[in-house]
Amino acid sequence: MNEARAHITVPFRNSLMARVMLGVLALLAGGGLIVAIASLAYGKHAARQSYDRLLLGAAQDIAESTKIVNGVPIVDLPISAFSLLSLALDDRISYAVRDASDQLLTGYETSPISLDRTEKVLFDADLQGEEARFATVARRFAERDYSGTVYFTVGHTLRARNAMAIELTKTALLGMGVAGLVLLICSFFVIRSTMRPLQHMASDLLNRDPYDLTPMPAQGPSEVTVPIVAMNQFMRRLDRQVSAMRNLISDTAHQLRTPVAAIRAHAELVADQDVPDQKQQALDRLLKRTRSLGNLLDQMLSRAMVIHRADNAPPEAVDLRDIALHVVELNDHMVLSPDAVVELVIDDDEIIVFADELSLREAVKNMLTNALKHGISPIRVGVTGKDGFGEIWVSDAGPGPSDDVLNRIGDSFNRFAASKGTSAGLGLSIVNAVAEAFHGTVHIGQIDGAFRVTIALPTIRPQNET
Repeated sequence: MNEARAHITVPFRNSLMARVMLGVLALLAGGGLIVAIASLAYGKHAARQSYDRLLLGAAQDIAESTKIVNGVPIVDLPISAFSLLSLALDDRISYAVRDASDQLLTGYETSPISLDRTEKVLFDADLQGEEARFATVARRFAERDYSGTVYFTVGHTLRARNAMAIELTKTALLGMGVAGLVLLICSFFVIRSTMRPLQHMASDLLNRDPYDLTPMPAQGPSEVTVPIVAMNQFMRRLDRQVSAMRNLISDTAHQLRTPVAAIRAHAELVADQDVPDQKQQALDRLLKRTRSLGNLLDQMLSRAMVIHRADNAPPEAVDLRDIALHVVELNDHMVLSPDAVVELVIDDDEIIVFADELSLREAVKNMLTNALKHGISPIRVGVTGKDGFGEIWVSDAGPGPSDDVLNRIGDSFNRFAASKGTSAGLGLSIVNAVAEAFHGTVHIGQIDGAFRVTIALPTIRPQNET
């Protein structure tokens, strides 16, 4: 058992646990990438808003400190404006004050001019070969000796902004990384706990006896019970196959021993006979025994074939009328009972069932053979439809066996009195096996003054019906 368990051990990289963990890791990585992009965008937006307000505040302070003296705007640069600009330590700054005609009053000539003449403007421009951000505030003067608008422009480079955006992104990613690691660890334990029923199922299978094909208990989550139910169905089919082989071997060893010994004894008796009449009688008995052995072998092989096909041959739509017509047209009754009258009773309407055509033929042939051997002519083979079931039946004019025999009929190797030792008793056992395989039933008894054996199977709608 340990060798078997070691043999089926699956490396972690190929296990379902590894696949699920890789899937979770991929989801977390994809989510982390999306969050990182969103964090960077948020960081840039937050940094831009913060430093834009500093620029607007500095420009507003300069505008408020400007006065008109002798008809000329005089700019008194406030300390508060430069205090605001100094918050961006590594950035270069630039400022300019211009009148309505864009004449520079004070500041740097290199400071860009905004084309937008609204009250407050924020725009991007170049500052000595480096990207920069500028804010322009307009103040209108209406005094006796001066009337017009003065524009105050303040700007700085983007180093502090970018550093702030990166710092915010790092902080968000750090928190997300810690949360992702915690989620990954929790996912591992949750997935491991979820996989435990599968491990129990595998352990139960490994610890089972190789010949134990009994169903496993369908316990646990539905995702686990589904494969257990499917496995139980497979084991039931396998158990039927193994049981059929065992029964065939057992029945063959048990049932063939006596007829083979009898044939050998009759053959030796024929070899020892010198009188022609006695020798002929011994040959007749030997022929009878040989035929009986042939019938036994035929029925045993037919039963094994039917059980095998019931689990392996896929069922298909079959018209019961075709089965009855095929069995009657074989004319086997001309060999078994030349004097018997066999009638076919079918209607024009289709009787479609879901079954294996070969197994059905074998079952109806055995029904007809039993009627020919043990019944009274005329023999009728018919098909009828009734209450959602299709019935294919064989009847004869005889009274049928007694109630005691009817209670045992259908068992393997069961001979009733009428057989006189010429039947293997497997015919109706085959009929029962076919009916059970395709969810049908077998009815045996008197109907309308005749002894009838019927196979009833659920019908399906014919293809020509809408």
